[in-house]
Amino acid sequence: ADMAKSTDTAFDHDDPLLRDVEACEILGISKPTFWRWVRAGTLPKPLKLGSLSRWPLSEMTKFIERAASQRETAA
Repeated sequence: ADMAKSTDTAFDHDDPLLRDVEACEILGISKPTFWRWVRAGTLPKPLKLGSLSRWPLSEMTKFIERAASQRETAA
């Protein structure tokens, strides 16, 4: 179990890779909504590590920043 944990966090020093559940928590959305947005192109497609899907934290941050800047221009 410890080995799996250490490989999961191998990139934590730069830009941690998130699982879909973790990205959902950050965005405050459900898993079905998250995957619907990925399919629709609203959210970026995952990095594929073998059969695993992961998203860099920086991509979720950019998504939130883009939404915030659109909100400011719409106001």
